[in-house]
Amino acid sequence: MAEVKTVAVIGAGIMGRGIAHAAATGGYRTILEDLLPAALRRAESEIRANLDKAVELGKVQAAAADAAFQRLEYAGSVEEAAREADLVIEAVPEEMESKIEIFTLLDKICRPTTILASNTSSLSITEIASVTYRAQKCVGMHFFNPVHKMKLLEIVRALETDDDTLSTAVEAGRRMGKEVVVIKESPGFITSRINAMIGNEAFHMLQEGIASAADIDKALKLGLNHPMGPFELVDLVGLDTRLNILEYLHKTLGEKYRPSPLLVQYVKAGRLGRKSGRGVYEYPEVHAEIRSVETRLAEDRSAKHAAPSDTTPTLAGAKR
Repeated sequence: MAEVKTVAVIGAGIMGRGIAHAAATGGYRTILEDLLPAALRRAESEIRANLDKAVELGKVQAAAADAAFQRLEYAGSVEEAAREADLVIEAVPEEMESKIEIFTLLDKICRPTTILASNTSSLSITEIASVTYRAQKCVGMHFFNPVHKMKLLEIVRALETDDDTLSTAVEAGRRMGKEVVVIKESPGFITSRINAMIGNEAFHMLQEGIASAADIDKALKLGLNHPMGPFELVDLVGLDTRLNILEYLHKTLGEKYRPSPLLVQYVKAGRLGRKSGRGVYEYPEVHAEIRSVETRLAEDRSAKHAAPSDTTPTLAGAKR
């Protein structure tokens, strides 16, 4: 089994920052990458807040939380993040083209011994690995949102994943505090395949007017003991992410996974869930945050364009 000391996480979105949190608390030197400085700043503040909350709840000692935070580093490029890593976990959007692009780049940058993992929730690890010269060192590590709370980790063995890579990924997951299940690659793995079916059927029921979204959620929580209803869950995961998964499952597994027309409509309307302030449900606090950011960006742009100069045009009759 390979020794892992440094973990790089590519992409500082919801999943990436959660994986970085888990890796740091697992004792690894952790380098989180994103091209956008704002994404890295948000990740840093969110990880700090989540560690502080864990201390407040008595789940983590203050010294351990501080030590985990100190293990975190941030990088503005894939090369900077990955060149010293023993394990790289890709957490970019759920699109095959994006993942292939990242793996192609990682294969050139990383040392020959570095393990490359994808956090994909449904796509083929074998296909992603095929663009590299290290297919035996490629593996799926599917974490769940929110990563710092959810215990499950699906380890996905691709066609050419070797035993050493698999055992190293399992051990890394356990050190991050996860309960690990090992899966032979199949579209949707275990959870995404079942969840996509439930969530899609819920959208069909909503479209047919069988019940309200709130009542469908309530029925599954109280009747089937699900911790979240299907609409609460899809708003958390992202409707666009769910649609991408369904489209892939429809393509690979057949007609029963055809996306609900209502889900497609919601995504086209920009109703992507919590992250956009509106999905199946409304999230006014997120709307307010988005508007605040947009206002600040607009003010910054206006300030740059309105910088005073001798050639600045003025309204007729106005004094300068």
